[in-house]
Amino acid sequence: MKYSFLLFEKSNYSYTKFPLIWYISFVKVLPSDLKTFSFLVFFSLLIFLFDILGFLNFPKTVIQTFTVPIQYGLYQGGKTIGNQFEFIVNARTAVKENKALKIQMGELLVENSNLKKDMENDQILLSTYNKLNPKTFDLAPARVIGISRFLTIDQGSNNGIALGQVVVFKDNFVGTVRLVSPKSSQVLLSEDPDSKIAVFSQNDEGRARGILLGQFGSKLLMDKILHEENIKVGDLVYSDGTEGKIPKGLLMGKVTKVLEKPNEIFKQAEVEPIFESQNLDVVFTIKET
Repeated sequence: MKYSFLLFEKSNYSYTKFPLIWYISFVKVLPSDLKTFSFLVFFSLLIFLFDILGFLNFPKTVIQTFTVPIQYGLYQGGKTIGNQFEFIVNARTAVKENKALKIQMGELLVENSNLKKDMENDQILLSTYNKLNPKTFDLAPARVIGISRFLTIDQGSNNGIALGQVVVFKDNFVGTVRLVSPKSSQVLLSEDPDSKIAVFSQNDEGRARGILLGQFGSKLLMDKILHEENIKVGDLVYSDGTEGKIPKGLLMGKVTKVLEKPNEIFKQAEVEPIFESQNLDVVFTIKET
């Protein structure tokens, strides 16, 4: 420190006139860390002074000419990235909500479908009891649990089902019980080739009697109709009631075609069931007639 002040005393330079020379002379005697710190402080003060005096306006203008567009681009890019991130988050939330809504909708549809089925079954029960007088017929409802050649129902010997009992849907003949197990039964359908039932058709001009034969598929054939008996397309065909357990007047189907030849004693008619067996969900067995 003494060396520095001696330089000023021996020279003709003034501290107030040459501060930079004084600063250089002064820092020569400082440690290296303090030299760096002192330089940074002095340089910062110098830039601050130049900025106040307006000496840095032009350099700032030149620099901002390049930095402002870059800053704007970074700002817009940040906004875009933020919006995209927000969109992804919202999209994921929407997907989750959509899945939840779909699940709820599916549950509601299933519930609605079950309610409709229950209402339809209740209507079938009421209609069947109205068609077939419960004072005459002891009706036992059963659910259809399978169909191939035979119709399978969920009622068996434990429920009072027996061989030969008639199965109906409303006032329509479905078939007769052919096989019974404790909790299920098989029904021989009217369209089965082994099915033969005495029937009659009815129209304004009279009746025609015959034997209703099952055919493969959904068609039935009314055979052994006397040639002079009147039968025509659209006539309804009913059970004749001569087979013991099958009551008279059950609806068997509707005539769709009359087959006759002039020289033959008998004629035939094609009959179509009113209901298709594969569409049945609930049927009834007649326990007593």
